[in-house]
Amino acid sequence: MVKKWAIPLLAFGLLYYYSHRNTYKLEFNHIQLRINGIKTKKPIHILHLSDLHMEKISITPSQLYQQLKEKEIDLIALTGDYLDKAKNIDKFLQYLAVLHQRQPKYGIYVVFGNHDYLLRDRIHDFRQKIEETGAIVLINESHTIQIHGQIVNIIGIDDHFTGRSDISKAYQNIEKNGINLVLSHDPNIVLQMEGYPFDYLLSGHFHGGQIHWPKPYHLIKMGELARQNIIKGLHFYKKRPFYISEGLGQTGLNIRLRSRPEITIHTLVS
Repeated sequence: MVKKWAIPLLAFGLLYYYSHRNTYKLEFNHIQLRINGIKTKKPIHILHLSDLHMEKISITPSQLYQQLKEKEIDLIALTGDYLDKAKNIDKFLQYLAVLHQRQPKYGIYVVFGNHDYLLRDRIHDFRQKIEETGAIVLINESHTIQIHGQIVNIIGIDDHFTGRSDISKAYQNIEKNGINLVLSHDPNIVLQMEGYPFDYLLSGHFHGGQIHWPKPYHLIKMGELARQNIIKGLHFYKKRPFYISEGLGQTGLNIRLRSRPEITIHTLVS
């Protein structure tokens, strides 16, 4: 005779197994977006990764390389939450080395998220080690480049969730005749950007709910967008586009339910 407690225990075990396996089932998304300010006829290809979470990532550096080796990439945008603990800095640098192997012509750009600031005073060491690889860390600052002759302002706004964002400072040195690509970890920042023009904003933070069943109620505390169930994918705020990545790693339990680890290439066209 089967014990009454055995059936729910078995169901929970199967659900956990299925959810854990989901963390290995990478989803590669391609987004094409028309940007009015782009003057070049050549598209701009942006590889976007977020929320790698070294403590709970299932995708290895070599698997990441295999996914990217045939892709056309102009620049790489990383939007925060790479690790919680200083002991994992070297592990993150292995993933960063894979991205450098793709030799993005216009660089790698990095902003920090709320989990990165758990490093406390070691965040400065983390930034230095990232920049020693040639990547550019943006903390409420911008970097202007030209892609196919098109001026692009890459604007890094620091983490909104922990109160570190300073939009005005981030916009101080932008070229007024360029397109504005904003990188920020917490997508709720779009609600604070009245008067600050942007053509596209890339973010992460929500993990697509990570455990999205039946709804991601646990995200309610994470701001207005989550309360509106705006937690992943392409959206528009006052006709301005922004994208929320589901992230490559996980936090807490290493499981995903109705959510998948994500790599995204955004192709911007005129």
